Amino acid sequence: KLRHLRQAKEDAYRKGDRDLYNQARNTLNKEIRAAKRTYAKRLEDQFASNDPASVWKGLKAITNYKTPSPSTEISKEDVRQVFRKNKRRKAPGPDGVTPACLKTCADQLAPIFSQIFNRSLELCEVPSCFKRSTIIPVPKTSLDPLQFAYRANRSVDDAVNLGLHFILQHLDRPGTYVRILFVDFSSAFNTIISTLLQTKLNQLSVPSSICQWITSFLTDRQQLVRMGTLMLSSRTTNTGAPQGCVLSPLLFSLYTNDCTSKDPSVKLLKFADDTTLIGLIQDGEESAYRQEAEQLAVWCSLNNLELNTLKTVEMIIDFRRNPPALTPLSIMDSTVAAVETFKFLGSIISRDLKWDTHIDSIAKKAQQRLYFLLQLRKFNLPQELLKQFCSAVIESVLCTSITVWFGSATKSDTRRLQRMVQTAERIIGAPLPTLQELYTSRVRKRAQKINVDPSHPCHPLFELLPS
Repeated sequence: KLRHLRQAKEDAYRKGDRDLYNQARNTLNKEIRAAKRTYAKRLEDQFASNDPASVWKGLKAITNYKTPSPSTEISKEDVRQVFRKNKRRKAPGPDGVTPACLKTCADQLAPIFSQIFNRSLELCEVPSCFKRSTIIPVPKTSLDPLQFAYRANRSVDDAVNLGLHFILQHLDRPGTYVRILFVDFSSAFNTIISTLLQTKLNQLSVPSSICQWITSFLTDRQQLVRMGTLMLSSRTTNTGAPQGCVLSPLLFSLYTNDCTSKDPSVKLLKFADDTTLIGLIQDGEESAYRQEAEQLAVWCSLNNLELNTLKTVEMIIDFRRNPPALTPLSIMDSTVAAVETFKFLGSIISRDLKWDTHIDSIAKKAQQRLYFLLQLRKFNLPQELLKQFCSAVIESVLCTSITVWFGSATKSDTRRLQRMVQTAERIIGAPLPTLQELYTSRVRKRAQKINVDPSHPCHPLFELLPS
C-alpha cells in the first residue's frame, strides 16, 4: 500500500499538479505514521511476551542487517521453537544428546521429533528411553584450587583477577618482572585417554560405578564423516570426549587436575582447557619458571596432550628502568613467540597492564548496539522496554568483566564509555545507572560471595576490618 501511495505522489509531482501532490503527500505521511504505530505495537507485544528472537528478526529487517529466514511449516515449527529455547549448558540425558545439539540442529531434528511426539500422543504412551536419567556426583575434595571451570562460586573474572593479583603484588618489589605463558592445546578434548581418566577419577574418590560409566561413555563411540551428500563409513573411537557435550569440559578439568605447579614462584591457572603459567621472576632467576614450563610439556606428553607450539605464546611484563634483553623460552625445541597483547579468558591483557585495547574492543561493540536502540526508539516503544533492551544488549557489553578492568582504567577511557551510557539515556529519555555504580555493585556482590567461601583461592585476600 505504501509503495502505491509513494508512486502516486511521484506521479503527481511529475504532472505538476500541486493540489494533487499535496493530497498524495499527506496521505502517504499519514499511512507511514500509522504503519509505524502498528509495528511499534507489534514490537511492544514481542517484548512483553519475552520473545527476543522475534525482536531481533524485526531489527534485522529494519536495518537490512540480514535477510530473515524463510518461513517453515507450522506443524514442525512448535518443535523447532522448543528446541531452539534449550539452554546449551544443561546436561544431556543417558543417550548423550545434549541440549546444545538439539538447539543447533533444530531445523534437521524438528521433522523427526514431531512425528515421534505425535505418535506418542496418539498411542498415549511415553517411550521408555525418554524416562531415563543419570545422576553424576562431582567430587569436591582434592581438586586443584587454581582450576576455575565447573566449580561452584568460581568465574572467569575470578581467574583473571587472581592472576593479576599475583602479577601486581610481585611487581611491587624491586628487581622483579613476570613471564606469562599462554598455553594452547591441539584438540584438547579429543586426546583424553579413557583408562587414564578412570585412574584419575578413582584417585579423586569418585565412585567406581561412575568411573566405569564414564569410561563406557567415552569408549566404542561411532563417528561418521560426511562431505556434502557423501557419507563415509563409521569409525569406532576410544580416545577423547565428544565435542559439544556438556560433560567434556568437566572431564577435561578432572583429567588435568594433577597438572599443577610445584614451585611457589610459578602459578598455573586453569579454566577447562585454557591454561596459563605465570612466572614471578626475582633478580633474573628464571630457573623455576623454565623448569615448570618443561615439566608442563613432559606432563602433556605422558597424558597424551599435544602442545600447539605455534599458538602457545608468551608475554613479558617488565617495568624495570633499563631491562636487559631476555632469552626466549623454548618448548619441545620450538621457540615461543612473544606478544604485546593477548585475550586472556575474554579480557585483552597488554604487557604494560593498560586497558586501552580492551576498552577499544568494548566501545566498538557497544557503539554498534546503540544503533539498534536508536532504531527501536523510532517506533515509539515505551521507555521501560527500551531500558530493558539497553540493559540486555548494551549494558551487558559495557560490563563484560568490569570487575577486572574498570578499577585500573584511565579516566579518559571510563569517560568515553560513560558517554555511550549518556547517549543511551538521551535515546531512551530516562536515567540509567552509571558505570561506576554498576562496577561498585558488582564488586560488592562478588566480594561478599568470596568472603563466605573459605575454599575460594581469593578468600585469603579479604581481611575483615575490626568491629
